[in-house]
Amino acid sequence: MLYSVTVKPNSKKGPLVIADGANLTVYLCEKPVDGEANSALIKILAKHFHVPKTSITIQRGGKSRQKLINIPD
Repeated sequence: MLYSVTVKPNSKKGPLVIADGANLTVYLCEKPVDGEANSALIKILAKHFHVPKTSITIQRGGKSRQKLINIPD
């Protein structure tokens, strides 16, 4: 299933996932440097949805705060 994800890197709230249907807001402690935030995003989403990290893919927005993420059902 495709999810529209808004990432808030370098947040003091993180790690936290707030779901609103197919829209997710994810707060991360990591800074958006050298892909650290994307790695942390995949890790927290895998834990939240109980799927392996390798099954989650970033379809669009690899260098943006707005991302389109594919997570299998």
